[in-house]
Amino acid sequence: MQADDITSAFLREWPLPQPRHDGDKEARGHVMVVAGSREMPGAAILAGTAALRAGAGKLTVATAASVSAVVGAAMPEARVAGLAETAAGGFTADSTRRLAELASKADAVLIGPGMQDEVATSELVHALLPRLGSTPLILDAGALAALCPPREPHLLEDPVDWEQFRFTGSVLLTPHAGEMARVTGAQRSAIEHEPHAAAAQAAARWNAVVALKGATTVLAAPGGKLWQHRGGNVGLAISGSGDVLAGIIAGLSARGATLAQAAAWGVALHASTGEQLSIRYGVLGYLAREISAEIPALLRTLAP
Repeated sequence: MQADDITSAFLREWPLPQPRHDGDKEARGHVMVVAGSREMPGAAILAGTAALRAGAGKLTVATAASVSAVVGAAMPEARVAGLAETAAGGFTADSTRRLAELASKADAVLIGPGMQDEVATSELVHALLPRLGSTPLILDAGALAALCPPREPHLLEDPVDWEQFRFTGSVLLTPHAGEMARVTGAQRSAIEHEPHAAAAQAAARWNAVVALKGATTVLAAPGGKLWQHRGGNVGLAISGSGDVLAGIIAGLSARGATLAQAAAWGVALHASTGEQLSIRYGVLGYLAREISAEIPALLRTLAP
């Protein structure tokens, strides 16, 4: 399958939307990040910080009530909402109405980083979908559980037809090969051998943009368009790195980029930060929390 290479020259020909010089924070876009849990509060901080570093003007973080104060203290720029938790560490069904209210003011919504309890997370996503309208939605990490039947009985009032399910809104999925294998039932080795075909099939199946992450990251749109990016280094293979990537994409989407464009730029920026950090720290040893700080300078270089 033919795929366009995502290079610096390619990105300059696909410029990001830019706010007016006199625009306020509303003009730069409002991101809502639904992330974290009592065991992984840092995921919400990593994703939210990345969204702001990507240029978004406002941030709302919805996270577990038990850690919301910690997240709020770590992120004074954000509005932080605490959600009731299930025994397994997910968010309760009662959270749906609160999240729908918050999402109504957002220009992009990210769900998934650091979230636990796959059953609760899947139900939360499906309950929110009809309330998001045309708001771009990025499903990452734990939220990818929404693509396959839960191992326990589904509790939604309207059961999901898993065989026929397709998104009707603007959705981006961000699996790595292991997650793709889990939600499709395919062998991980087969996905790694033919990532272009796997991404294209998933995009068509779910009517969503797919960013299949790996040494070569493949982006696929439902209409069959493919892009690929090679770059970065093994130092990016560290806990929290994917949360940062998801946040970058959400921030760019809130600024007005399409999900395909936000994913292309996000993947390239994420890889470039690894290259920059390796100069300072070496290929191994830099931290996910250090990635976001590199983004504004890279944006200035790639999107003057």
